[in-house]
Amino acid sequence: MSGVYARHAARAGVLAASVALAAAAGLVTAPTAQAAPPAPVSASVARSYLSWLTVEAEGSSSGYSRDKFPHWITQYGYCNTREVVLERDGAYVEQAANCSAVSGSWYSPYDGATWYAASDVDIDHVIPLAEAWRSGANSWTTSERRAFANDLSNPQLIAVTDNVNQSKGDKDPAEWMPPRGSYHCYYARMWVDVKYEWDLSVDPAEKNALQSVLNGC
Repeated sequence: MSGVYARHAARAGVLAASVALAAAAGLVTAPTAQAAPPAPVSASVARSYLSWLTVEAEGSSSGYSRDKFPHWITQYGYCNTREVVLERDGAYVEQAANCSAVSGSWYSPYDGATWYAASDVDIDHVIPLAEAWRSGANSWTTSERRAFANDLSNPQLIAVTDNVNQSKGDKDPAEWMPPRGSYHCYYARMWVDVKYEWDLSVDPAEKNALQSVLNGC
């Protein structure tokens, strides 16, 4: 097990243990909703993290496939990662027996829109899978890439407006930022936090864009 995966396996251990105990007790309820991903590090810490990240030209997309980052995996009961994030990030979310979200509302911090159908919401990988591949994940094992693609312990997954997520694609902050300018600081903090935790590199333009945003936080 590599260092980066060991770090995340340890962090996930507490949640996994509690879920296992609930399953053993015959419980199928989700953990308490927090209506947001885990909070990222502060702007000052993010600036420090950014200075420590490896800076190098972005790697190639050769060999990349979303299938190399298995998702969405089962988290507990019938609930996969997408359904867990929908329940976590939404308000008054009701789930069917198969864990699908049948009602609720979802506020998208990227654009300030609120949605009342889960079909209008995507789960964004803050660090897109293709971006991760080009930043070092191409050398990871499938288990490491699975853990990254389903990472609930860090600010890597967030429910947002579907077409906004699609407009982002696999772009980094030098190429795309959320439409809401007031969210740029938070988004940059999320981005740097996840890149640091997963030991991913940044390219020069990406670092400059992040530095500019964080300096204004």
